[in-house]
Amino acid sequence: MVTYIKESLEELRNNVTWLERSKASNLMVIVAVFSILFALATWGVDSLFSKLITLYFEKLIG
Repeated sequence: MVTYIKESLEELRNNVTWLERSKASNLMVIVAVFSILFALATWGVDSLFSKLITLYFEKLIG
């Protein structure tokens, strides 16, 4: 296990190409914005389905 961790750290130091800090920050903002938009869209669809199901059962029972 220790060997695996050492080799993983060595891989990160020598073989991984890292983005520039400014580009990584820009991409992080884009991911955050799309995550928020997707969460809002999911919340909206969930609310709509909840209201439709409530209406359906009110009509069915009442």
